[in-house]
Amino acid sequence: MTSTAAVPQVNTPFTFGQVFAVGDVKSTEGIAAKTAAGANVPLQVDVKARHADGSVRHAVITGQLPSSMPKQVQTIYLVKGNATTTTTGAAPAQLLNAGFSSTFNATIGGKVYSASADALLKSGKYTTWLAGPLTNEWLVSAPLKTASGEEHPHLHARFAIRAYGTSAARVDVTVENTWAFEASPQNYTYDAQLLVGGKSAYTQAAVPHYHHARWRKTFWWGNAPLLDLRHNAAYMVASKALPNYDLTLSIKETTIDAWNKRWLAAKTGAMDVGLGQPYMPTTGGRSDIGLLPAWSALYLTSMDQRMKNIMLGMSELAGGWSAHYRNKTTGKPITLAEYPYMTLLGNPGDTYNPVTKLREAFPDCPSTACTTPFRADTSHQPAFAYLPYMVTGDYYHLEELEFWANYNTFSTNPGYRDYGKGLFKADQIRAQAWSMRTTAQAAYILPDNDPQKALFTTILNNNIDWYDANYTNNPAATKLGALTHGYAVIYNDNTGLSPWQDDFFTSAIGVAAELGFTRAKPLLAWKAKFPIDRMTGAGFCWISGAMYAMKVRDSATSPLYETIGQAYKASSTDQLNLLGCNTTAMATLLGLKLGEMTGYSDMPTGYPSNMQPALAYAAGAATGGPAAWKVFMARTVKPDYSLEPQFDIVPR
Repeated sequence: MTSTAAVPQVNTPFTFGQVFAVGDVKSTEGIAAKTAAGANVPLQVDVKARHADGSVRHAVITGQLPSSMPKQVQTIYLVKGNATTTTTGAAPAQLLNAGFSSTFNATIGGKVYSASADALLKSGKYTTWLAGPLTNEWLVSAPLKTASGEEHPHLHARFAIRAYGTSAARVDVTVENTWAFEASPQNYTYDAQLLVGGKSAYTQAAVPHYHHARWRKTFWWGNAPLLDLRHNAAYMVASKALPNYDLTLSIKETTIDAWNKRWLAAKTGAMDVGLGQPYMPTTGGRSDIGLLPAWSALYLTSMDQRMKNIMLGMSELAGGWSAHYRNKTTGKPITLAEYPYMTLLGNPGDTYNPVTKLREAFPDCPSTACTTPFRADTSHQPAFAYLPYMVTGDYYHLEELEFWANYNTFSTNPGYRDYGKGLFKADQIRAQAWSMRTTAQAAYILPDNDPQKALFTTILNNNIDWYDANYTNNPAATKLGALTHGYAVIYNDNTGLSPWQDDFFTSAIGVAAELGFTRAKPLLAWKAKFPIDRMTGAGFCWISGAMYAMKVRDSATSPLYETIGQAYKASSTDQLNLLGCNTTAMATLLGLKLGEMTGYSDMPTGYPSNMQPALAYAAGAATGGPAAWKVFMARTVKPDYSLEPQFDIVPR
């Protein structure tokens, strides 16, 4: 922890999220903290999720740093033991008696709509997120209302009030336009004002609040603690909660400085998307695509506070896309378990539920009322919120993860996804990959008492079962190890598929398997054949292992090839087929250096880079994996991952 204050600080509070490896903190063990000198650090541990063996998986930890000098760096060690503290946490009434207040106002056409956090706390209508001697956090929400009690049909505010005693509290406000089934959904424009302690903390004129979107800002009542906290990245990766990023990579200061300048120059107000791609379906190499986006991978590999600010900021701004549908009855993001026939892609007739005899179509949102410059999709969807929630424990990031995971389930036609089963099979292969990734992340990290955790686990298993039935355990499935259903074999007049999309899927299944979902392991072993054979398979030259499109049959009605060698021969020119693999003649013909792969091999987002995570997972999943990895790493032209390390994943 680094003090960023200009003066000494005493008993400074801090809160963070921490993931733990299986078995490291058993159900009978506690967690304490010590300084490098061995002094006890007061600690509060809110366990949110446990592994199958009962050991702690994820917890929100609050501590109190006894003292710190300006710019002083101190290392805090988490150890087994009983947390020590000498303080007593504040109750809502005590915080209110100390003078706490916070109000959000939205002025629409001269009419003021408001929501008051202190009034909601006073009413007792709150949910406790953190509870203990060092901090208590309460969640409250309400529709915006006028002074006369007129309730806005769509706009509502949600506050997370984190109190450190009665002298300081973090005020986390989210303003939403997210009700799933409220009639006449539309955009609203208003002047926003947030008051904390009776003083203006944030204002923005003419906020264009888009339908099914939300925005968030955080401020402090009282003195804000000024500490920068860096996690032990090596432990986080070793826990398998994150892919095995190469932490030996040295991130350049120039890289972080460039990203920070881009961030400071970006639009990050209410209803902005910062460094995100506003039109998510935009194709091409992108910084936000991967098991983690570039900004999250750079944070993990550098632990630089500037990259952390960008990562957390982008999770906040992910609320700007119209992908947020909340159940007004439960107060939670809407799920297939509640409405198995709802959809964003289908006719109203497709949404008829024969059990309830009701249509589950969302109310019509005409383009005249719902125009937005942002477009979400599943094929190019970043992992916005998983790592932010992991390292902060903030409820906003948790719900952001839930919103996107649920969006992926109901964005397709109900029949194609087999209704409540939530199958992703009808989507593009890359969309299936990112949907499986996000579902696995949600099923892993959500709190155990959150009902959506079990739902996402079921949806993940439903999908794995479908892939197993159609590939892993299907004797008639392709021998190539690639997915061939749906939108897979659509290249070159429906004779080819894209290896890079398939690699995305393989790496996503690798994530699920590493997160402890053992049912994914047979599928990963089956999928591993495709990237392995493109490195070491008989009749295939690894130089072309990351080609853009690979021919897998002679015509749109022909059977699929039986071997990877057939696919290579059909995908290569006659002239190339006459040349030896990785020869000077081949390099000359392809315009490459000797030992260089095709597909933008020097780019962090090139096709060989896309292939790397798939090969890394394959290396530990199948017999030929290590040999294929060795060939891949022997290539002569590699990208500079210190610029964008989102694909720099290596075998464990």
